[in-house]
Amino acid sequence: MAKATARHILVDTETQCQSLKDEISGGADFADLARKHSSCPSGQKGGDLGEFGPGMMVREFDEVVFSADIGTVQGPVKTQFGYHLLEVTSRTD
Repeated sequence: MAKATARHILVDTETQCQSLKDEISGGADFADLARKHSSCPSGQKGGDLGEFGPGMMVREFDEVVFSADIGTVQGPVKTQFGYHLLEVTSRTD
């Protein structure tokens, strides 16, 4: 079964999410921004979500995590929780 590890930053608005993505593109550290801005408890771990399989996260999240290139920041991705920046750190099929 497929497994992935990923990290994310969860914020309330698409504008804030895009702004953080722009900061990362400009060289800011993903984990530092997650600790400062993410409303998810995983933010304290730099956004690290650990390992999970398909169906363990919300659909919108799964669609990105199990298709995106590893190591690239994806988003904003809207879910019922808010707006996410996602980075797949590893994946096995």
